Amino acid sequence: MHALVLEEINKPLSLIERPDAVLEAGQMRVAVQAAALNRRDFWITQGMYPGVKMPVVLGSDGAGLVAEVGDGVDSDWLDQEVVIDPGLGWGSERAYQSSDFRILGMPDDGTFATHVVVSSAMVHRKPAHLDWYQAAALPLGGVTAYRALFTQGQLARGDRVLVTGVGGGVATLAVQMAAAAGATVYVTSSSDEKLQRAMDLGATAGFNYTRKEWPAELKAKAGAVDLVIDSAGGEGYEAIVGLAAPGGRVVSYGATTGPPKKLDLFKIFWKQLRLIGTTMGSPEDFQEMIDFVGEHQLAPTIDQVVPLSNGGAAVERMRDSPQFGKVVLDCQVDSES
Repeated sequence: MHALVLEEINKPLSLIERPDAVLEAGQMRVAVQAAALNRRDFWITQGMYPGVKMPVVLGSDGAGLVAEVGDGVDSDWLDQEVVIDPGLGWGSERAYQSSDFRILGMPDDGTFATHVVVSSAMVHRKPAHLDWYQAAALPLGGVTAYRALFTQGQLARGDRVLVTGVGGGVATLAVQMAAAAGATVYVTSSSDEKLQRAMDLGATAGFNYTRKEWPAELKAKAGAVDLVIDSAGGEGYEAIVGLAAPGGRVVSYGATTGPPKKLDLFKIFWKQLRLIGTTMGSPEDFQEMIDFVGEHQLAPTIDQVVPLSNGGAAVERMRDSPQFGKVVLDCQVDSES
């Protein structure tokens, strides 16, 4: 097999040939057709992720064909088109992950390779309407968006939803899912082009958060929002708490700009807001997400497809977050380079 391997922090990924991993009972070997990048991959290469171990094959998202099954796995899975749930060891409680929870692609070898070995419990049939690139772009972003909106956010038809920082994989999928569920969706971004593209995906209006007037502009348009899906935190968190309607929910799946600079507790208790955390999703969330995507014929937005051999440069490109949607690696192109 060929794989993109992180061997040293702040160094380019190396495309190398490796022996095939040993297949154990209950596992499958998947011939990866495509793998998608996440910000997590970039953070790991910079040493900005806890417990980095090397050498390691990065990549949490992938889709491919089942090439081999281990003892105890039904042989009917052979040659099936599948997507991989990147969550390992969630545990028995759907409400929260166990202390053993981890994400494929560090410390376990991930999907930036021609083949990956995973537990059969992590493998799901690919939605038939998706091509390989779309399917590879779905798992991590899809389960995170689904859990944030539905399991944690309790989204209902007719809700007014604000998705902040649109452009990344989770946020773009959250826009599509919320719109498909009958919500009115508003978005923010620092890019007017990304705002327009989000409206093409189903958002009603977009607001450039570099303008200090954006909260007032959103309030004038929406009145208030029932649900906020946020990954930034930081200075903007005060504004979204102010925009939340009485009884509203603010769901956070990240804090890319750090902790809130200010938190008005009076607004929180007087409006009876719910501030909710979420991370990835349980196996039940993942299966429900796959079913939802199939029912509504949703497809992740693809920003760019590059060959596996160019994956290191693609990860580095994420430093400045220029993409809208997902950057995907074609893992069967140039694999012999």
